[in-house]
Amino acid sequence: MAQNTWLALLPVLTVLVVSVSTKRALLGLLSGTVVGAILVGGWGFFDTLVGTFGAALSNETVHWLVLVVVLFGILIAYFNISGAVGDFARWTERFVDSRRKSLLLTWLLTIALFIDDYLNALTVGTSMKRVTDRYGVPRSLLGTVVKMTSAPIAVIIPFSTWAVFFSALLEQDGVTVNGSGFGAYLQGLPFVFFGWFALAIGLLLALGVLPLVGPLRRAQERADRTGDTLPEGLSDEERAFELAEDEETGRRPLPFNFLIPIVTLVVVTIVTEVDIVKGSAAAVAVAIVLYLAQRRMSLKQLFDGAFEGVTSMGYVIVLFALAFMVQQINIDLQLAEWVIGATEPVMSGALLPAVVFLVCGVYAYATGAFWDLAAVITPVVLPLAIAMGVDPVLAGTAVFSGAALGSTTCLYGDGIILASKSVGVKPLTLMTSILPYAGAAAVLSLIAYLIAGFAMAG
Repeated sequence: MAQNTWLALLPVLTVLVVSVSTKRALLGLLSGTVVGAILVGGWGFFDTLVGTFGAALSNETVHWLVLVVVLFGILIAYFNISGAVGDFARWTERFVDSRRKSLLLTWLLTIALFIDDYLNALTVGTSMKRVTDRYGVPRSLLGTVVKMTSAPIAVIIPFSTWAVFFSALLEQDGVTVNGSGFGAYLQGLPFVFFGWFALAIGLLLALGVLPLVGPLRRAQERADRTGDTLPEGLSDEERAFELAEDEETGRRPLPFNFLIPIVTLVVVTIVTEVDIVKGSAAAVAVAIVLYLAQRRMSLKQLFDGAFEGVTSMGYVIVLFALAFMVQQINIDLQLAEWVIGATEPVMSGALLPAVVFLVCGVYAYATGAFWDLAAVITPVVLPLAIAMGVDPVLAGTAVFSGAALGSTTCLYGDGIILASKSVGVKPLTLMTSILPYAGAAAVLSLIAYLIAGFAMAG
């Protein structure tokens, strides 16, 4: 096994190179797991591969994610069968009469569903894609606005799953304000620089203030030329599903058929101590009662829709399994320890917050590990900051900003996978669209951490 050497980088590099060169995220992840299995197991790499696959499938986080995406898949199928999404899209016509307003509503809905980035990435993409299609907004631009907002708002609002987790990390390592890690988290909110910059850039992009660059510019030119808001590379089945229109029945649109399940999801999630599985299950149950009572869905469609919802998430579930295999191999190769060891010499004094943000951001982007990263590196960074006379709250926010950067950009991170599914594009398409804007937010954040590091050191 290769331990604490640069070879630990090979699986990650393999994933990125193969994914980008072939435009196939699954192939990239599979290649990375094979390379990692060879490094870990040598000639017995096949046994290592099988063992890693078993470890990924037995991971409780994978079980939780599968439950969430399957329930969302079923809910989305019921939305489509009942015409709830189409009703919501038609209802928004009284408020949304321009491209700018459609994207601004997208940004505001993502802010409103701040509880968790999975929740807003799946819900907002699903509800808004028919609305933005009317104004020729490429699906990749819709996904970019959602993803530039989803993780950043979750890390900034202190009543989200992210805030709960990060507050616990601060308290666990003895960094508290008024006796609690939550107090320390509140004190550090102004310094979660990536969150603030990403939110601002997402808003400016929605308002049309920022120009479209790179893949987004080409997608917009194609949409203007052909009227097709979907990206190239989708299968005929995927394209047909995304472009399917509800039958015009002449009935008055009932937006509450969409809004009531979504409000149920949010409320139940909050009252069950941010348990999205329970919230999603409650939303599915409410949708079933609503649509059966209104005869917008038959019993046969109820069962067919459930099956369709599960199978529609098959690609996402396979991506998750492979992504967690890569993460497990990174743990076996001690990648985090190697990165920390390689960068500790430059983690000094006023430079510490900026270096921590850079290391965490790059590591999170390369590995798809966000909360895992924070759990591993926070116990190293906080004592180091205290020993160097650096504000540990500032150092902690650099870790959290780096995790949010990774969630916003990583090709095989759960955030990108779920958002790409909801808007109907491939993960690679969404990642390349986001990178110029997330990169700008990252550069601004790095500068801000440099300034804060020197100002607070003095």
